[in-house]
Amino acid sequence: MDKRGGKGRQKIEIKLIESKEARIIAFSKIKNGLGKKAKEYSNLTGADIGFILFTQAGKPHSYGSPSIEKVIDKFHELKQNDSLRNHTDMSKTNVFEAFEDLHKEVQAFKEK
Repeated sequence: MDKRGGKGRQKIEIKLIESKEARIIAFSKIKNGLGKKAKEYSNLTGADIGFILFTQAGKPHSYGSPSIEKVIDKFHELKQNDSLRNHTDMSKTNVFEAFEDLHKEVQAFKEK
């Protein structure tokens, strides 16, 4: 076996990147990596996937497979079906409400 003197991949502390420029670069790289993994997951499993990210300045970025609009519409359908069944699971209702609020904010931002 080949023994190398390096330490291999190092763990880094997860904390806010202080340099604004470095933070912007990291956001872009992580966003692209997340999109790549989401696409991979969708292709392998056939799952519908969507995510929305906001920069520190408030600019939204989204990814959806097949599209973010279709994923959101499917989510709304599930929400309506869930409310018709009158579930009492409050945590699920709160998630749906939070997502609906987020969806409205994204729509308002897109209209600007």
